[in-house]
Amino acid sequence: MRIFTNKTTRQENYIYLIVWFLLFVAPLLSVYVRTRFDSNLPFHWHDIFTVWEPLVVFLLVFLVHNYLLAPLLVYERKTSTYLAALVVLVAVFTTYQCVHRPSDLPPGPPPELMAGGRPQGVPKHFPHDIKAMREPLQRPPIDMHDVVAFTIFMLMIGANVGVKQYFKSVSDRKEFEQLEKASLEQELEYLKYQINPHFFMNTLNNIHALVDIDPNKAKTSVVELSKLMRYVLYEGVKARIPLSTGVNFMNNYISLMRMRYTDKVRITINVPKVIPQVQVPPLLIIPFVENAFKHGVSYQKESFIEVHISTCDGQLVFTCRNSKNSTNQEHGGVGLTNVRKRLDLLYGDKYVLNTHEDEDTYEMSLTFPLDE
Repeated sequence: MRIFTNKTTRQENYIYLIVWFLLFVAPLLSVYVRTRFDSNLPFHWHDIFTVWEPLVVFLLVFLVHNYLLAPLLVYERKTSTYLAALVVLVAVFTTYQCVHRPSDLPPGPPPELMAGGRPQGVPKHFPHDIKAMREPLQRPPIDMHDVVAFTIFMLMIGANVGVKQYFKSVSDRKEFEQLEKASLEQELEYLKYQINPHFFMNTLNNIHALVDIDPNKAKTSVVELSKLMRYVLYEGVKARIPLSTGVNFMNNYISLMRMRYTDKVRITINVPKVIPQVQVPPLLIIPFVENAFKHGVSYQKESFIEVHISTCDGQLVFTCRNSKNSTNQEHGGVGLTNVRKRLDLLYGDKYVLNTHEDEDTYEMSLTFPLDE
């Protein structure tokens, strides 16, 4: 038989403990205060036990309902079973109250009347009065005591169900938030692992091109690529990384890309001299830089890429502006699509991503809150 359940929260039990403690202490304090203010009133434990006796009955009923019946309704949703058990509990409680109902009737007639005698001082012309006095006093089937006890019983049951339902809703909400968080983390990891292969595929293509153009640069690019791989392996798996680490990764990537292009490509990087000690998600801005090299650089004419990073009012502002390559003007791809999804999951409506393009240039701006 399950008495205590792990679904019952600790806070809920504390509430019950405090309430019942106050109920049992109240009559003790009441009698103590009265005796303190009136020295003629003696302190009798009998008065306290008289109040405690019905309280003990209500406490037993509460324990049975709270740990046996209420979980059937609140946690297991067995409404029919709960109602049937509640009817049984009501029947037992009502029977007990009727049997142990306190007697507030006046004292019965004297023994001589019950035996047929006439007490002294009673005239002979009162036969009807004497007959009435001889009849035993009848107790009504239901009195005010029963009504009050049943009302308290129903209020206690209703309050118990209400409190238990409240704490269940709180518990359900926490479980839902945890499941939602776990689901978001899994989706973020999935998106991040999609970005990694996409990033390395583009980088390996660049190295492959360098092998034919300049083998020495190709060797150097392999060393640079190893730095990037180290970042992805050890930093890319973290939820947050220092902004300085992300900036260094971007600089290494741009250095690797510079080897592939001639002086016709002008690359400008503008970052703070002293990078704030703040945290950012890994691999969040690099797809935009990849996109600028992929769609903004041309071998036939002069091209440019401008990257700007700044912080303001607890937010990071990242802008990337580049020339447009007429041979490939479609901006997007797997990397940018996944970045947008990651931004939605990480920041909801707290980030701003804007893009603007004309005939010769493409510009994007990303603003999102920073973690200290």
